[in-house]
Amino acid sequence: MGPSALEDLITAFGRLPGIGRKTAQRLALYVIKAPRQEADALASAIVAAKDGIAYCAKCFNFTDRGQELCEVCRNPRRDGQVICVVEEASDVIALERSQLVSGTYHVLGGALSPLDGVGPDDLRIDELMRRVGDGGEVKEVILAHNASAEGEATAEYIYQKMSALTKVTRLARGLPVGSDLDLIDRVTLAHALEGRQNF
Repeated sequence: MGPSALEDLITAFGRLPGIGRKTAQRLALYVIKAPRQEADALASAIVAAKDGIAYCAKCFNFTDRGQELCEVCRNPRRDGQVICVVEEASDVIALERSQLVSGTYHVLGGALSPLDGVGPDDLRIDELMRRVGDGGEVKEVILAHNASAEGEATAEYIYQKMSALTKVTRLARGLPVGSDLDLIDRVTLAHALEGRQNF
């Protein structure tokens, strides 16, 4: 226990995803011990991000407020015939870091999860359908969902709706490099066997 302002700061950090009580306490104590300018810079950066970031009108990726389209959608060198579908805008950041996607993106805003009350109408699936259906320019939709029950269900749902409109592919599933077979879970091993290739 300590001053109420410290407890409030710990509670605020604890609301962040992946931050437990001990980490929240460490962050709070760091901010308190840091020079005032550092705390001000952190607070300003948070407010600036909230005020300055919007969603792309086309793919729903992050963009600067005042920009209708994100950097990827504005780039004429991107292949508009390929759409990589992801759950969250953070997935776009990870894929862009790899520099392996030459097409565009579509951010669903989550994954189907009936237990959490997330159905198809809660995601941006209709917007994806419109993008694929407009003009027939889209030649491939890549489903880049998380390897979870919700991700699998979302990918299957989109495949069922899209397969008649365009080619639908998904990221390969299988064994990570450097792994031992005796440590692999059954689902990963099943995907690896299903996706086996000629040597």
